[in-house]
Amino acid sequence: MQNKSMTLLKILAAGLFGLAAILLSICIGSVYINIDDTLGILGNKLFNMRLVDSIDKNMVSILWEVRIPRALTAFFVGGALAVSGLIMQSILQNPLASSYTLGVSSGASLGAAILIVMGVGGTIWGFFLLPFVGFMCGFLTVLIVILIASRIDEGLHNHTIILFGMVFSLFINAILTMISALNQSHMQRLILWQMGTFSGKRWSHVAVISIVTMIVLIITSFFHKELDIISFGDEGAMSIGVNTRKTKIILIVLAAVFTGVSVCFAGVIGFVDLMVPHIVRKIYGYNHRITIPMSMLVGGAFMSLCDLIARVVLAPQDIPVGAITALLGGPFFLLVYFGGRK
Repeated sequence: MQNKSMTLLKILAAGLFGLAAILLSICIGSVYINIDDTLGILGNKLFNMRLVDSIDKNMVSILWEVRIPRALTAFFVGGALAVSGLIMQSILQNPLASSYTLGVSSGASLGAAILIVMGVGGTIWGFFLLPFVGFMCGFLTVLIVILIASRIDEGLHNHTIILFGMVFSLFINAILTMISALNQSHMQRLILWQMGTFSGKRWSHVAVISIVTMIVLIITSFFHKELDIISFGDEGAMSIGVNTRKTKIILIVLAAVFTGVSVCFAGVIGFVDLMVPHIVRKIYGYNHRITIPMSMLVGGAFMSLCDLIARVVLAPQDIPVGAITALLGGPFFLLVYFGGRK
């Protein structure tokens, strides 16, 4: 009973942490908006409450049209990447695994780079095509990796998936490097895409990524028992009747959707899918019924705070949020690696 109460308190703390991170990301920036004005603007927009006369109209526009969409996009991207990392680490039984290992980010980046180089990325069509093509290319990359790995290894063992994912990812990165080198005029935008940013996000982005993320999160939650079993090894899972090959394919596809939708809207942002699952398991244990939603909350809060740092550390200049996550993730990676060896 005491353990259950402690778990509920931890879940409540994660919810409050997520809410606080979003509010901080909304209030703090080049123009500071205090919490009372923020709540007043939210009340006016959501419930048609009367707006206080002291609130500047420009502040309303900044908050509602710029900061809230950006903060919510960062939250859902962070949550999606964290759950994706949790899935991959569980099914591959590798604490350093992520869906980026399978080439999702490389494929999405290649698709986006082709559109940018063709000049489509900056048009009104590019607004819709860029995320769509990025997602489809990332998703197609994972399907190719699964197809090749399953043809060579019918059991779809973990080392086979990781090996072909890394090889295919390196191959696509080589093509991407050639495209970047041959198109110097688009180099800045290509680099920004590969480092990740939430600049310029609008409510349309929030609508798409929130709907897709929540649907895939609900579907993933139905596989919490399979994730519990597979995380202890393929042999044990097969001995109790789990079709590991079919389950792995489904879960890899779900992880690819999480990562693909994140990459296509924010670019490539590393280390979130590596760090957050470790933190969540340390706090909440290994029960995936709890760690799946908690990864969503903690990952979203973490990304919101990283985006806040990216906006204010060199304000008014925006730095890529991927640089912030890499600065935090590098030492964390070494800690996990050497901690595991010890």
